[in-house]
Amino acid sequence: MADPISLSGKLAVITGGTRGIGLAISETLAAHGASVVINTHANEALASDLARRLATTYGVETDYVVGDVAFAQTADQLARKAFGLAKRLDIYVNNAGIMRDGLIGMVPQQDVDAVIGVNLEGVIHGTQAAARAMRRGGGGSIINISSIMGRVGNSGQLVYSAAKAGVLGATKAAAKELAPLNIRVNAIAPGFIATDLTAQLAADKVEEKVRNIAINRVGQPQDVANLALFLASEMASYITGQVIGVDGGMLV
Repeated sequence: MADPISLSGKLAVITGGTRGIGLAISETLAAHGASVVINTHANEALASDLARRLATTYGVETDYVVGDVAFAQTADQLARKAFGLAKRLDIYVNNAGIMRDGLIGMVPQQDVDAVIGVNLEGVIHGTQAAARAMRRGGGGSIINISSIMGRVGNSGQLVYSAAKAGVLGATKAAAKELAPLNIRVNAIAPGFIATDLTAQLAADKVEEKVRNIAINRVGQPQDVANLALFLASEMASYITGQVIGVDGGMLV
């Protein structure tokens, strides 16, 4: 029997795929046989080096696109690049995101526009581009990276929480509309994950966060990547419209 977790012969797009959670997803999907197209906002050298390393290490086809996912043309370019590489698009991970905290009444409009643009509009653009391409190939899996803050909110994160909550609504709407086309759409809601952002926190703040985690540790990007791999694979062929937390029990 074929390995159900194998992604051999499949093509995946990962936005924000060069750092943190996105990097772990890029590497994990490639390690399981998927060809990958990686998006980065601006660091072309980093994307180029990563694409080259994944191709050499795992023997898969790779490419990259530099662009801001807040603009629809970036998603369109990613879909075109995928078809140019493999004539198909099977997996699209809307991972790119930014965080700009601010108390209510003090958030500048430019931060509102940036956070909504990348975190929510980017998901909408990616979903539309992916759906058009996946329709031609007979189906696929769209995976949206939301956040625990999209489920419960957080003080000082009005805009970020709103954008990530919007991702959950977009996921459910897209799942309903695209299911007849064999396109599955699911969301992952990470909790406190060790990334560049959390690395900036003081030790006492990290300890405070960990006290609220039932499993009693900070999550790793690989914890999120493992779920993305499952959702991308045929093992999740009957799963769509779901929001799955990777938070170590913060919401238990």
